[in-house]
Amino acid sequence: MDQDWNQVVLTKKKPTGGMNGVPKTADAARRLGMQVDTVKKQGGGYNAQKMGKLDNETEELTHAHVNVEVKKAIMQGRLAKKLTQAQLAQQINEKPQIIQEYESGKAIPQQAILSKMERILGVKLRGLK
Repeated sequence: MDQDWNQVVLTKKKPTGGMNGVPKTADAARRLGMQVDTVKKQGGGYNAQKMGKLDNETEELTHAHVNVEVKKAIMQGRLAKKLTQAQLAQQINEKPQIIQEYESGKAIPQQAILSKMERILGVKLRGLK
């Protein structure tokens, strides 16, 4: 058996093309001590166009929250049945935080949750203004 022990040298090809002596990135130019000017692009893509539309929007857009009448009806119905928020939440298979948000008026009304509460409390909640 004969083994070949000749030396093999692998070299990396040097980059070609472009402007010789001029850095391709701003960071490379700064490292060489060259002066670099940066310009902020306006409307440089889909996301920037959406942001421009949002900036130009004049309407105040918000989510619908639970009405005062609805939150009072939930509270009165729950107290009439002598239930805590946690007990009501357990009966409608929701988290206690959901009941707390509905009673404080911070929740975004969901018809499914309102119908569960109507059934347990025996109080009409949907359709109140």
